[in-house]
Amino acid sequence: MRLSHLRQQLHDLGAKPCHADRLLRGWSQVRPYDVKGSPAATFFPAAMRDALPAIESELERLARLHGEYRADDEVARLLVELGDGQMVESVLLPRGGLCISTQVGCAVGCVFCMSGHAGLLRQLGSAEIVAQVVLARKRRTVRKVVFMGMGEPAHNLDNVLEAIELLGTHGNIGHKNLVLSTVGDLRVFARLPLEKVKPALALSLHTTDIALRAQLLPQAPQIGVEELVERCEAYARASGYPVQYQWTLIEGVNDNDAELARIAELLSGKYAILNFIPFNPAADLPYRSPSAARIARMVGTLHQHGILARVRDSAGQEIEGACGQLRARAVSLPVRNPPKQCPDNTVRSA
Repeated sequence: MRLSHLRQQLHDLGAKPCHADRLLRGWSQVRPYDVKGSPAATFFPAAMRDALPAIESELERLARLHGEYRADDEVARLLVELGDGQMVESVLLPRGGLCISTQVGCAVGCVFCMSGHAGLLRQLGSAEIVAQVVLARKRRTVRKVVFMGMGEPAHNLDNVLEAIELLGTHGNIGHKNLVLSTVGDLRVFARLPLEKVKPALALSLHTTDIALRAQLLPQAPQIGVEELVERCEAYARASGYPVQYQWTLIEGVNDNDAELARIAELLSGKYAILNFIPFNPAADLPYRSPSAARIARMVGTLHQHGILARVRDSAGQEIEGACGQLRARAVSLPVRNPPKQCPDNTVRSA
């Protein structure tokens, strides 16, 4: 379901924009529709009131909890069942954060990520995207939403931006606390500056070597990293939010000194944060994370060059729950054999 379709459904029941806004505000924030001095019983048109139980039931079916896998008091992976039985993953993060999915599967095919190993099955509608936030809010407070779960948001951009607009207006989430991640699709850079709600931007970079990047992210746009960084920088300066560059660390692949030197060259003076994410081991993937000492040296080296770098663990390592793993186990997905070699780098067996 798309939010625009829901609005049309309400319009057909005699609802004005203010009526639809109140319903969407209450739904997305998990709050009553009543407002002091203006109860829903008299505020909504009669036909809308009569249809409300069926509408609420339809919204409830958009996303249901299939399983919860808790790592600690703050972090938990949620396996979410959609109305048609397909499953996606959401992650409860510390300090009121939530990571959500935008597609069932993914077409990018990153060799280190389980989400794309079955390919793309279907897009999520904007209402299904917001429904993941609603489901999480029924469990705890959500103050920040990152679009970094299953799927490439740029491949479902209309639905993603529709969801972002609702969350940033009626959903009570600050615009800087809505973070859209992309592998570098140019449509993102064209659309985001035009939007009413401008989210923060994250770029899945993972390497500065374009040939290696094509190997690690097979279906990502073949755009030079210099151009990607410049486009990110322009958006960061215009929006006022630093770009978060995501870098999954794989031992022997993208953890060498040459990469560090190139990162320092590319990001020097940029409004940017580099997030190192140690590879989260997954069955049948022959990769492993660098040692903690090596990661610490990498962060320290970049700090010496004035680059803000930090380590972000992939939530769910304790339960073998890296992105896509829970769904893969639940539906018994086959794991494709990843390439054993990357250009000029040897991938070591785990």
